[in-house]
Amino acid sequence: MSEGFQLIHDIFRLKWIPEIIESIATEKNRYTDIANNIEFISNTELNRKLAMLQDRHVIMKVIVDEKDGYFLTEFGNDLNHIFNHFIDMSEKYIEGNAEVKLQ
Repeated sequence: MSEGFQLIHDIFRLKWIPEIIESIATEKNRYTDIANNIEFISNTELNRKLAMLQDRHVIMKVIVDEKDGYFLTEFGNDLNHIFNHFIDMSEKYIEGNAEVKLQ
């Protein structure tokens, strides 16, 4: 397995990551906005996940005029695109009970 694939796999398997990325992508990017947008996530867990996402270059923290916020990097935008594609597939094949045809 390639190192890049392993990195993406490690990110996808973690709880709360899709929700955090989606929150930041929809401009709910300040810490309190993210925390309020995701039910049941603790401050400790949110801090851990934000630090991990920064370490893996998925997000970056920017401070402007004493206000901070998180923003997706190019890699983070690509991951958000993949997450959205998974949601679309889920709605099409699972929630819609469409038949999956084998080719």
